[in-house]
Amino acid sequence: SMEDAEKACAAGVDFLLLDNQEPEDVKAIVARLGERALLEASGGITLENVAQYAETGVHRISLGALTHSAPAADVALEIESSGPGG
Repeated sequence: SMEDAEKACAAGVDFLLLDNQEPEDVKAIVARLGERALLEASGGITLENVAQYAETGVHRISLGALTHSAPAADVALEIESSGPGG
């Protein structure tokens, strides 16, 4: 919340993770605290809405869709001996 973010900045933090905030809430926090701490938006951010978060002016964005939505690859590695001595 804005109140929690303000308390954290008052305590001297350098970095805040704004987790599961709506873009309009992120924008308000950036406007008030963006020069006092590095701000990162995370949680609920998708490829479809990342532009909305970028437009808030937040310093960083974490986008889990890049990893948890990536297709899996089935890879095997087999090591065979070439005989005595390796």
